[in-house]
Amino acid sequence: MANYSDSSKSRRKRERHALQDLGRELVALSERQLDELGLPDEVLEPIREARKLQRGALQRQMRYVAACLATVDAQAVRADLDRMLQPSRREIARFHELERWRDRLLGDGEGTAEAAMTEFLAAHPDADAQALRRLVRNAAIEATSGRPPKSARELFTRLRDLLDPGR
Repeated sequence: MANYSDSSKSRRKRERHALQDLGRELVALSERQLDELGLPDEVLEPIREARKLQRGALQRQMRYVAACLATVDAQAVRADLDRMLQPSRREIARFHELERWRDRLLGDGEGTAEAAMTEFLAAHPDADAQALRRLVRNAAIEATSGRPPKSARELFTRLRDLLDPGR
């Protein structure tokens, strides 16, 4: 009989469950995301195999994935995974900025939308003014006729391409 205290046994159990939770998250990733983590083949293969299994076999495989994760620095894998899955605050702020520009350009009144267009074109002289105005006009028509907001989406994409050219 092993001479372990309850707290040590509880700690090991929590660690094992944390590794299984990490393994479940890794199994749910796309192949591209999984490759970005740069995990060793000894960990990648059991993860890929788990994707093919169901029920009891999957549970056994997930325990095996957890055991494989115990052989690598699981905290580093967790940190890399969190960084990859959670957009940075800068990206979120950039997305909100794009939404604000789109909303301002599609403004309620003509004066506010035109003022926003003038301001945007002054800040971004390389923008195609004619194409942006066409998208704004088409988005307004789509909104009043109840059609899907195809032009508003395209406007957002154009704004993103202008403001984030390296994307």
